[in-house]
Amino acid sequence: MGKFFKKRTQKAGLPPGTLVYTGEKVDAQVRITLMEYDEQQFQEKELASFAECLLLKDKPGVTWIKVEGLHAVENLQNLGECFNLHPLVLEDILNTDQRPKIEDFDDYIYVVLRMINYADNNELSNEQISLILGSNFLISFQENNGAVFAPILERLRTPKSRIRKSGADYLAYTLMDVIVDNYFLVLEQFGEAIEYLEEEVVQRPTPATLQDIHRFKFDMVMLRKSVWPLREVVARLDRRESDLIQEATGIYFKDVYDHVIVAIDNIETYRDILSGMLDIYLSSISNRLNEVMKVLTVIATIFMPLTFLAGVWGMNFKYMPELGWVWGYPAALGLMLTIALTMVIYFHKKKWL
Repeated sequence: MGKFFKKRTQKAGLPPGTLVYTGEKVDAQVRITLMEYDEQQFQEKELASFAECLLLKDKPGVTWIKVEGLHAVENLQNLGECFNLHPLVLEDILNTDQRPKIEDFDDYIYVVLRMINYADNNELSNEQISLILGSNFLISFQENNGAVFAPILERLRTPKSRIRKSGADYLAYTLMDVIVDNYFLVLEQFGEAIEYLEEEVVQRPTPATLQDIHRFKFDMVMLRKSVWPLREVVARLDRRESDLIQEATGIYFKDVYDHVIVAIDNIETYRDILSGMLDIYLSSISNRLNEVMKVLTVIATIFMPLTFLAGVWGMNFKYMPELGWVWGYPAALGLMLTIALTMVIYFHKKKWL
């Protein structure tokens, strides 16, 4: 259950707004990338610290600060002072088990999303993505140094792209759209794995199959927790309750909302399939056991009269009429064989064999 819940014991008793990182400990260095762009120009550079943000805050155009790594708490506190971020927002950024949500602070919007990746070892990884959207800036926070936003960077480097002509709200849309699109990649891989597992359950179920079913069910719980709350987040952005969302961008958030609904439908479908698959597994195991027991029962039934005859002729009484008969032994074996064949034919006609 460690991948669903993170420990918060280190925060017990601390006042609200205390910055404590609750994610996994990493050795990688925090990476801060700055992108400044408008329709005519684009600049990209690495920042040594958040202290340089004071010189960039009020620049024209759109500013995107991409933060990869959250374990350096002092850096995040400096960024909060630079952009006047609420201490509770900074606390939520470091609490990496947040559910997807949106909070409107008038001059900026705070959005939490969950990034899901399907690893090579067939296990899901869950990462928190935090976005802070201002009038002319966007700050994104990732737990790890990943390439999830690499397609967005390529589009920013391309002159005359739509993203270069739009504001920070459109940039926020593109980041959210990439995350939601990645859900479909994960669900597609899930679908292929579940299809193979379904064939295995019907044809050759093993104890390892049961473990795979339970692992997929836990993964579905993670996906559901990551996607279901996102529906309300995107719906609020689509309603344009904040002045930071332009009317022209609202239709794009509506498209993201439609994608989220489709992803939720797929997740619910896979959950139903996995629940039914567990019943099929139990039925398959029960049927296999019944087949084995039927064969053993038929064999025991056939040998019951043979055992009876062998017991009768095995009694060592002196005056048994068959003891002195020359054909007694072959006759006894022939009688046993006839009884066995008759029972086999009868069971076959009854379709018990």
